[in-house]
Amino acid sequence: MCLLSLILKKSTITKQYPRIGCIIVSIMAEKKKSLDWYLLARVLALSLPYKKLLWVAVTLAVVLAPLTNIRPYLIKVMYDDYIIKNDMEGLTLVAFVFIGIVLLVGPLRYAFIYITSLLGQYVVLDLRNNVFKHITELQLKYFDQTAVGQSTTRTINDVEAINTVFTQGSFTIIADLLGLFAVIGIMFYTSWRLALICLLVMPFLIIATYIFKEKVKISYQHVRTQISKMNAFLQERISGMREIQILNAEKREMEKFKVINKAYTQANLNSILYYAIFFPVVELFSSFAFALLIWYGASGYLEGKVSFGSLIVFPMFLSMLFRPIRLMADKFNTLQMGLVASGRVFNVLDNKNKVPNYGTIQKDKMDGKVEFENVSFAYETDNYVLNNVSFQLNPGETVAIVGSTGSGKTTIINLLNRLYEIKEGSIKIDGLDIKKYELSHLRSRISMVLQDVFLFNGTVLDNIRLRNASITTEEIIKASKMIGAHRYIIQLPEGYDFIISERGSNLSVGQRQLISFVRALVFNPDVLILDEATSSIDTETELTIQYAIEKLIQKRSSIIIAHRLSTIRHADKILVLDKGQIVESGDHNSLLQKGNGKYKALYEMQFLEMSTES
Repeated sequence: MCLLSLILKKSTITKQYPRIGCIIVSIMAEKKKSLDWYLLARVLALSLPYKKLLWVAVTLAVVLAPLTNIRPYLIKVMYDDYIIKNDMEGLTLVAFVFIGIVLLVGPLRYAFIYITSLLGQYVVLDLRNNVFKHITELQLKYFDQTAVGQSTTRTINDVEAINTVFTQGSFTIIADLLGLFAVIGIMFYTSWRLALICLLVMPFLIIATYIFKEKVKISYQHVRTQISKMNAFLQERISGMREIQILNAEKREMEKFKVINKAYTQANLNSILYYAIFFPVVELFSSFAFALLIWYGASGYLEGKVSFGSLIVFPMFLSMLFRPIRLMADKFNTLQMGLVASGRVFNVLDNKNKVPNYGTIQKDKMDGKVEFENVSFAYETDNYVLNNVSFQLNPGETVAIVGSTGSGKTTIINLLNRLYEIKEGSIKIDGLDIKKYELSHLRSRISMVLQDVFLFNGTVLDNIRLRNASITTEEIIKASKMIGAHRYIIQLPEGYDFIISERGSNLSVGQRQLISFVRALVFNPDVLILDEATSSIDTETELTIQYAIEKLIQKRSSIIIAHRLSTIRHADKILVLDKGQIVESGDHNSLLQKGNGKYKALYEMQFLEMSTES
């Protein structure tokens, strides 16, 4: 199997273009010796769906190499064969050839730059879609452990940096290398003596270039690390600006930002330092080679070993020799920056912490029978949050789950939605293990209303239908009226077209909750989950929310995680969790009759708090 298949595994690229993939990757058989070659192969493999553009770019690079560098040789021919011999007719012919090449190189150079840029943009477009899609499929564990700013950096900054591999990296380096070989070949063809003199400094230049390349590679890695830290810091602080201002922590956070900003600036300054050293070194070697050329070329001309035309054009050759080397060093480090970014992006794509989706069952309507059988779960190894939890929710019933903070209430509903995978036991809906259901279909039949409602920037309608065009405005208004939210929504400045700001900051907690209830209802779920949906609202709004809850749970299976025990008196069954285990179960009245029961203690504690507040 070719290495590309190992890299891309089961991707569509490998299936569609296995032969092209093998050709690209066969040049780098020793993957373990150089991670850069491995990353470069993976990046280039992304261009395989656009193989026509790829081959056009390579062809243009091959054609441009001799055309760009043959012009000094034509000048040499003009001097030696026509100007000295006063052959104006021949000189005119060569001059027209020279002008023709110049006119041809311009459009070809434009086409090369445009096509490589176009190829890079297509690759970035596909890659950004793939990265975002992959991130949306990861388990919540990834988001628990990864800062939002870091994921944003991978999806935007790092993916965009990969574009430089095509526009300023691989293809332009190939073109420069071909041009370099063409220059050296033409130099030897013109005068091998002068060519050898010019190449005397090449070993030293190669050593300097290698050192420069290694140093800048390390500096670019530091730059990408620091920009990731900065993005993560800014994302978190800007999102939590309300808390920062309430706690009067602006100055402290500013001092932290200054430290991060200084580290990022220093990383950039380090890379600039290497450039500031390298370019003068190249100029030094170039000047030394030029001095050798003048010294030997002049004596060679006087001795008849070097023609006058060769002596005239070799400074041009020398410029064409050193300029690509200097530019290639710069482009190579741009390529390094793109490869560093690609390594970070591929680390995300290689993260296999995804929810397995091998299920195929898609039922148009579920009865809503939910069964937890000896379920155990741990977010971290051996630190179990749930221990041997078992309960059953019959179709149309309402089960309430209560318990102290950290008892595992929210974990239960996260497992039902397969946001995390259980360690032991099984969860069934309608007698079938939830893993047998197609994942997106399973989640489409379950609606959740969370305590902390997340609303997106957009209209009320957009937030309710979540860009699902199949849900009509009439259906949304009907659902709003059904649960009593319509009168609150139409009081907004633009009604259902009111623009909600990011995270719903321009709405009250109660308004956000009502919108989330309408959102849950319009999708007509078979199983409804309410996670402490009334814990952060005032008593007046709670009455409206309670009415909405009653409408929502009618004729459907419901799980309610409750903070206020007064809201779950009419639940068919109440489960009391403590340290990840069900310690009591029953209806409201039966649980209150237990003399030393956990539920009774919680209820009396809340009743005492309410009495104290009043």
